[in-house]
Amino acid sequence: MDRYMSGVQLARLLAIDPGAKPYYRTLAETVRSLILDGRLPVRVRVPAERHLAEALGVSRTTVTSAYDRLREQGYLESRQGAGSWTALPDAGSLGSENPWIAAEDDGMMPLHCAAPSASRTLPAAIAAAGESYPRYTLGMGYDPVGIAPLRQAIADRYCERGLATRPEQIFVTAGAQHGLHLLAMALLSPGDPFLIESPTYPHAIDVARERGARIVPVGIPDDGWHLDLLTCAMRQSAARLAYVIPDFHNPTGHLMDDETRAGLVGAARRYDTTLIVDETWSELDIDEVPRTSPLAAFDTDGRVISLGSASKLWWGGLRIGWIRAGSAMVRRLATLRAFVDIASSLFEQLVVARLFEDIEETRAERRRGLGASRTALVTALAEHMPDWDFTVPKGGGSLWVRLPEPSGSLLAEAAACQGVRLAPGTWFGVDGTLEGRLRLPFTQSPQVVTEAVARIAEARIRGPYGTRHAPPLTPAL
Repeated sequence: MDRYMSGVQLARLLAIDPGAKPYYRTLAETVRSLILDGRLPVRVRVPAERHLAEALGVSRTTVTSAYDRLREQGYLESRQGAGSWTALPDAGSLGSENPWIAAEDDGMMPLHCAAPSASRTLPAAIAAAGESYPRYTLGMGYDPVGIAPLRQAIADRYCERGLATRPEQIFVTAGAQHGLHLLAMALLSPGDPFLIESPTYPHAIDVARERGARIVPVGIPDDGWHLDLLTCAMRQSAARLAYVIPDFHNPTGHLMDDETRAGLVGAARRYDTTLIVDETWSELDIDEVPRTSPLAAFDTDGRVISLGSASKLWWGGLRIGWIRAGSAMVRRLATLRAFVDIASSLFEQLVVARLFEDIEETRAERRRGLGASRTALVTALAEHMPDWDFTVPKGGGSLWVRLPEPSGSLLAEAAACQGVRLAPGTWFGVDGTLEGRLRLPFTQSPQVVTEAVARIAEARIRGPYGTRHAPPLTPAL
């Protein structure tokens, strides 16, 4: 590496207020902002800790702490004997502050997560499952493909939605993400091209990277999918596997119409691509929308595999999902599962089987709750951030916001100082893209999202170095 920046040169770029506290954090975030906006190029060797400390007039410990923070976040790479140099983090790597491993009761408002509270139908379903549970204790207690009552309930729901389905086509998983991992194990090898939308569900990117796949991103414009972009990407990349979210897309909220669905499946047939279809949000329309068919309804040769989940409709604590596929694929997945977890929780399967009996009641409850929170969020944004640009979705659980400021990551850092966790656009893109975006969920109560927006507005003013705000309101039960 032949590019080097001296301590004096970097100190001149930093221009930090000597009274900033904590100074090491301010130093780290200022370096990060310089990297993100291009003033400090990637792959440039930064000064040794001692030299930068001398140039800034601070202790070496302060600079060491700042460099450690930048390494944790992926903005510095180091090798003993070679020094440290600037870098851009893996978009799926969140370092030591990964919100997915944070405690739920840490006092932060969790607007990084689009997950609603438990449905009111859950307690009765738990009670009913408790009554039937003893009947299953005479057996081994696990079934790799899922218990018969739940598979029947899921198949019946597909039939109600216009897609003929037999229980033998249903494979029960420990959530949709678990299902996606199993499908990747079965269908994706290192180096294979894997087509995904951009933006997309972050953990789909994680799965692709874990499998060593070659990610082929296809952009989703603000007006929704452009079929020609999808079909060209299939043809040019020769991708044999693609992951799409046609129902209230996460994070954009778009709903794919039937004409585009039919065209997408037709293109997959022409170019020999298997489609993994994430239907996690499919039951969560808020406004009146045109009736759409499941993507698999346009399938004639078994190339559409559907993923569903209990987490958004009923509760995230129910780690139950499902895959709809051909019966041969179900048997193959059951064999693969033996290397992972053997079977899903019996009790939770019984709970979800009971919940399907009252699915329309739950959908109506979600329509009211999500609708009220969506209204509260849009109203609060109009008051506090009228310069933010977004389209209000007709369903799903979040707004996909275009920011006037360049960095959603820096805003997320500032919001954390005010007690709010946010999901910057880079989580949903590939290789650090979508920095000017932010996903804002409306799955919390109206009073929580209203307070969260007020705190975000304060964060925009104070920047990423403000004092941590008081704990949030306790949501009304």
